[in-house]
Amino acid sequence: MVSWKKFCAAALVAVCAVSLTPLSASADASVTRIKDIAKVQGVRSNQLVGYGLVVGLAGTGDSNKVKETVQSIGNMLKSFGVAIDTSSLKPDNVAAVMVTATLPPFVREGDSIDVTVSSLGDADSIQGGTLIQTPLRAGNGEVYAVAQGAVSTGGFVVGRGGNKAQKNFPTTGLMPNGAIVERSVEDEIGQDGTISLSLSQPDFTTAARMVTSINARFGGVARATNPGRIDISIPAYYRGNVVGFVASLEELPVVPDTIAKVVMNERTGTIVMGGNVSVDECAITQGGLSIRVQKRADVSQPDPLSYGSTIVANNTNVKVKDSSGSTIVLPATANVSDIVGALNAVGATPRDTISILQAMKASGALHAELELI
Repeated sequence: MVSWKKFCAAALVAVCAVSLTPLSASADASVTRIKDIAKVQGVRSNQLVGYGLVVGLAGTGDSNKVKETVQSIGNMLKSFGVAIDTSSLKPDNVAAVMVTATLPPFVREGDSIDVTVSSLGDADSIQGGTLIQTPLRAGNGEVYAVAQGAVSTGGFVVGRGGNKAQKNFPTTGLMPNGAIVERSVEDEIGQDGTISLSLSQPDFTTAARMVTSINARFGGVARATNPGRIDISIPAYYRGNVVGFVASLEELPVVPDTIAKVVMNERTGTIVMGGNVSVDECAITQGGLSIRVQKRADVSQPDPLSYGSTIVANNTNVKVKDSSGSTIVLPATANVSDIVGALNAVGATPRDTISILQAMKASGALHAELELI
């Protein structure tokens, strides 16, 4: 009886150990949804642009030097049956602007979209102005929306007598829901019984894992044509509910894979390393060489009552200081914290770290792609 209890206890411990092993492994993995790393092909936005006038400015509009603004005012008034002499027109209260917007997918006629208004001439500010009705066109030249309304800049500029104070950029403004969609773009998804997914970061491993996850849920309906595209046949029981099929598809979990990469911004000194960056054993020496050049003007004056002249001599003094460097041996590791700790140990600044990483890459010790932005 005792031996039977011991056998059951040992079996229970073994089962628990086996069941806990994959759970801990999956907990460490970076599991994400398909919708976060891929999108359905054909579902895209469209850019719109238009040219218009902002009126009602308090003397902060374009000057007479901007002939386009004067011509635009004349053409606008002419369309209302008003004939004027543009040579005497002062457009201080008017500014020529470019209006941009993004037409989201699946919007329909009558929906509202946000627009951005940017000064085109030499206006000081478009704060408090009103955009006159402006058609917004796509790349094909067709009008898809019309914008009009008050402009909100979120900034200001004030000044008098040469003194000026400015906050943010008062020559650019926003118009929330400032345009009305007049023409929609037809988005037909899955009409031929198939849809395609485009990966945000094309990768062979990620594409293969996505296919495995999709086929495990819906059967053999997915096939990866290349690292950035997956073609999927819509199951027969989802043919009348494509939206439901895409929703179920996007919620499937997958573990994406990325190449080892180090992204560096030399202007700001920002460095971002991926968790899969690894290095071979190498020695790092970090020192500093400073050069200081000073110029001093020495004046040599003649003796009193002499016929000499004052001479100015420029003397240059150059000082070179070579600070002692420190060396550390970095063991082979795949841990990002070890790399960062080693670089901090030699007192490397972010800009020094960029140079060190470039040297490690050139020597073959750093197994990662370097990207400089």
